[in-house]
Amino acid sequence: MARNRLYRSGTLVLEDFPTDDISDHLADPSSVVWLDLPHPAPDDFSTVAREFGFHELAMDSASHRGERPKLDQFPDHAYLNAYAVDLAQDGSRVSVCEVAVFLTRQALITVRNDDSFPIEEVVARWDGSAELAGQGVGFLLYGLLDHVVDSHYAAVQQLDDLVDELEDLLFEDEPQQIRTAHRRLYVLRRALVRLRRVILPMREVVNTAMRPGLHVITEPLAPYFQDVYDHAVAASARTESVRDMLASAMETNMSAQSNRANLIMKKVTSWAAIIAVPTAITGFYGQNIPYPGFSREWGFATSSGAIVALSTGLYVVFKRKDWL
Repeated sequence: MARNRLYRSGTLVLEDFPTDDISDHLADPSSVVWLDLPHPAPDDFSTVAREFGFHELAMDSASHRGERPKLDQFPDHAYLNAYAVDLAQDGSRVSVCEVAVFLTRQALITVRNDDSFPIEEVVARWDGSAELAGQGVGFLLYGLLDHVVDSHYAAVQQLDDLVDELEDLLFEDEPQQIRTAHRRLYVLRRALVRLRRVILPMREVVNTAMRPGLHVITEPLAPYFQDVYDHAVAASARTESVRDMLASAMETNMSAQSNRANLIMKKVTSWAAIIAVPTAITGFYGQNIPYPGFSREWGFATSSGAIVALSTGLYVVFKRKDWL
């Protein structure tokens, strides 16, 4: 069901009133309205478009899921698309929650095509900074963007910690630990790709919101939006840092695998060389022609001694060279 709030002169005066009364309330210049539309039907879009005169392109963007984070400005309103994110404890799952927002001088309308977006947390932020409610729609926009950007930064910080733990696993010698590291490496890389799609564009979205042409950010709100922008920049920078760390981890992983393969080949080759000595000697003494020591006990002792001596010598040499 639709949910709404009415602020008048910076004070919350009414909640969950009939949507048809919005026009009457907005007739008062001191009034600001928040309208939330979860799972809107086509008729709801038509009513909102008719009530506020939103551009058809903005309505089309709001009716489709998966839009890129953006802020489009129109003559008397703006359209914003953003995503809150949540990363699972082990980084195996990234929850992306989309919200579409319409902005006018006196109204903020949120459109949610699924229930995953934590709108209650946004409302709690509004209630927690009620002293800013007198700044109009900019106050509502600040609370929304602040929550979205904070979710971005928290997810990237968590991913950064997981990458640090992963780097320790890459140098383990146990096969089970190695397989776990490989699996986690690709899981975290997939999570990073999803996060970058929604985090990187938010810096430009917040920057656009801070431009004077939007006419919703008052001077007292400017430091708060600057703080949101700083967090968006920090989240973007940390995302790129995590990307570099994962790329380095992948290179390290490939190098470690190559080193392990070289070590195995070195050991196999060394043992093959040692085994080749008795094979050659026994092959020589297995000829069907007379040779020194043929059919004599001392011939057998000589060949056995040569096998032991040469094999031991090769083993000692390879061990000193760390080939075994």
